[in-house]
Amino acid sequence: MSVSYIVYCGICISVLKELNNIVEEPYMDEPFHVPQAQAYCRGEYASWDPKITTPPGLYIMSVLFKRVFMFKCSLPMLRLTTALTLLALPIVLTRLSCFYRRIRPPASLLTPTTDAIVLSFFPIAWFFGFLYYTEVPSLVFVVATIVAASEGRHWLAGLLGLLSCTFRQTNVIWTIYAYATSQLMYLRYRRPGPGLQQLSKLHDPFADQAKPVDLYKSLLSLPNVLPDILPAFVPYASVLGVFASFVIWNGGIVLGDKSNHIPVLHVPQLYYFFAFSTAFGWPVLVSGAGGIPVLLQKIYARTLGSKFRAFITGAVLAAMLYTVKLYTIHHPFLLADNRHYTFYVWHRIYMFHWLAPYALVPAYLVCALAWFLRVGSEQSMLQTIALPILTLAVLLPTPLLEPRYFMIPYLLMRIQIVNVPSWGLVLEGLWYAVINMVTMGVFLYLPREGVGRFMW
Repeated sequence: MSVSYIVYCGICISVLKELNNIVEEPYMDEPFHVPQAQAYCRGEYASWDPKITTPPGLYIMSVLFKRVFMFKCSLPMLRLTTALTLLALPIVLTRLSCFYRRIRPPASLLTPTTDAIVLSFFPIAWFFGFLYYTEVPSLVFVVATIVAASEGRHWLAGLLGLLSCTFRQTNVIWTIYAYATSQLMYLRYRRPGPGLQQLSKLHDPFADQAKPVDLYKSLLSLPNVLPDILPAFVPYASVLGVFASFVIWNGGIVLGDKSNHIPVLHVPQLYYFFAFSTAFGWPVLVSGAGGIPVLLQKIYARTLGSKFRAFITGAVLAAMLYTVKLYTIHHPFLLADNRHYTFYVWHRIYMFHWLAPYALVPAYLVCALAWFLRVGSEQSMLQTIALPILTLAVLLPTPLLEPRYFMIPYLLMRIQIVNVPSWGLVLEGLWYAVINMVTMGVFLYLPREGVGRFMW
């Protein structure tokens, strides 16, 4: 076991112990999850709280821990269930990081890479790893699904993807992403064996060098490689079939209380995602070759480098302004619950002036371009755009602005950036540490009378 992983585990266990000592009663969503888990622990599998909207994967995991490791179903032990998945997060992130780096993972599972440990401190994941929430177990199973797919173990990936859907229904999208990213990397790096004829190629240049015509060329080359990648899709198609059966049986994707989770077209969610990603991931953006000046020069060249580019940029901004006007949603939960940071972001920024949401549109575009250029300098065109496309499928139907929804797509985007200098990784780790100390400190030690404890 590496020293860094021992330190990581020690910090997590210490924080969990402190949280259990201070927050002795279920908090926020825990009053729904904890009684449901305890009912399952008693064998009452027909019991279900209609206010719970996610499948019972979290509760089943707690029952398995109870039967295998003799865990009690008390609040501290239930929180330990999710904390253990937080301890597993660096292990699965290491495997995924090595996949994108095209290197062999460490021989021991207990020696995760430095970048995997830093990413495991990502504030949203780290915070909810100490509460009895579905977020971190869901994340671990999603990453494990992509790892299995990247290693060519597609039936295992299908099984893990199916299990991930028992924590959150939207993970079916990330199961498809696992297939897509594994096949794009397979086609990119495969080579013919000795004496064999040249293999069919998918046109897929580096994203930062690609032009619009390259998308057309990719479509033209796709039929040539379909016979090579379709057989691997069978396990994922099975997952889609099971998920479709669930939707038909349930009468929709959402379990329980559907009234507050009606799917809508929420286009600005994608804009919020890139702003969120930049707020948390700026150390990685500025650590690219040439730093901030080169990044800004590239963004300027892409947006205003010629009259044609300036015209396209103007058209994109106009479309974004239009979607902000038509599709901005003031969700009742966002407006009413002042125990979440998003409440204050919304009231003090977006509701500060009626022009505020529109004034942020150019910043959204710059943030999105910054991430495209940073990821696109290391990944292919199709690899770079696959994640935003599938992120749209996850975020667009969700009416509520919720940082937890951004956690998985952010980490999947961030981990594709493999060329981060040591100082950039240190800066990223320090930034995460500052956020974690502030948010966990406020949650534990600064509750407000009449309001409660503040959290993401």
